[in-house]
Amino acid sequence: MTPVHPGDRLDQYRIESVVARSGMASIFRATDMRSGRPVAIKVPHPEMESDPVLFDRFRREEQIGVKLDHPGVMKVWAGEDRSQVYMVMEWVEGRLLRQVLAEQAKLSIRRAVKITIAICDALEYIHSHGVVHRDLKPENVMIDAEDRIKIIDFGIAGQAGSRRLTFAKLSQVMGTPEYISPEQVKGKRGDGRSDIFALGVMFYEMLTGKTPFSGPNPFAIMNDRLLNNPIPPCEVNPEITAELQEIIYRALERDPKNRYASAREFAWDLQHQDQVGVAERPEMREWKRRRTPWVRRILFYLMLAMIPVVVFGLLLLVARRG
Repeated sequence: MTPVHPGDRLDQYRIESVVARSGMASIFRATDMRSGRPVAIKVPHPEMESDPVLFDRFRREEQIGVKLDHPGVMKVWAGEDRSQVYMVMEWVEGRLLRQVLAEQAKLSIRRAVKITIAICDALEYIHSHGVVHRDLKPENVMIDAEDRIKIIDFGIAGQAGSRRLTFAKLSQVMGTPEYISPEQVKGKRGDGRSDIFALGVMFYEMLTGKTPFSGPNPFAIMNDRLLNNPIPPCEVNPEITAELQEIIYRALERDPKNRYASAREFAWDLQHQDQVGVAERPEMREWKRRRTPWVRRILFYLMLAMIPVVVFGLLLLVARRG
């Protein structure tokens, strides 16, 4: 693969500048010499082509991007007879939601609701086409000056009929620890409700300035959502109403069967907050009770240690009766 630099010509595209670099690829702003329109060019690093998993991620992202056509999803254009491997995407003026949150910590309730509804609309479209993003987070949502959104980066997205995940593959295809759903932590492939959980985390973060689950390392963060309940949003931001808090809890249900079944349902509640019934939730009472995997492990070993004691006691009892 030939390295690409600003000023180079890549087939019909003139490379203008470097926009971003990651461990997998570099993204450049470029100009389509045929149409004159600006585009984004994603060029994988040379070592990616020798890594089947990473190269498959790149190809899958392109295939899914070409398939989808929605104003809330970054468009990808297919191409043939290219001189090397790269992806051509629409150029979007705006910033990542992560950059906005880094500057403002938390957003106004009105703005957070507007952005979340827009993401719900894009997710409903994505899911209706058999695609699950699986890595929804503020780094993968772009926002323009009017708060219109674009969902980007479908590198670990799943399509209907794709293979089930195994624990050994999690490090390669699982999402970001703060945003992945409980079922993904358990090694399941997940479905559209996994994206809804991630959006629930993002909505919590937009309203409070922090994510609901935490820990000193990624595995602790992932375990936190399996064992503990987050701080009630209204405890962090008193402006959050009981109805809005109920919506967050519905999106963050640990069991996907109890979660919103679709992004459309999530959006409907946000648009009709006065009609949302507030449930009596144990999460509101038990959130201060913190459990860790070590507690379960200690109890397990204590139970193992008690087995020979119980067996010995039963043998002694039988011996005495005999």
